[in-house]
Amino acid sequence: MCGLCGIVGVSEHWTDSAERSKADRLHRVRIANEALAPFGLKVADWMNRLTLSSHTGKSTVIDNFGALWPMAERLGGRACDPLDPELIARYERKGR
Repeated sequence: MCGLCGIVGVSEHWTDSAERSKADRLHRVRIANEALAPFGLKVADWMNRLTLSSHTGKSTVIDNFGALWPMAERLGGRACDPLDPELIARYERKGR
């Protein structure tokens, strides 16, 4: 689906509430990218939506962060758990 068609009918997810700033969203994108990197995936903010890309060039547009992890599993072809104990340990080592 093209980006313009995808904008129609998008409902707001709680992670995109009006109280959150653009800086908050970009911070969540940076943290998500740290979690996605071991899976060869990357997410970018695009017109208040997210673009998820693989290292092989596959990509998809996602409406909100709630849809990120299921789509990451589909695009990456394997389980992608942001609460994986090894991932959390890596955050802790970095002082997050």
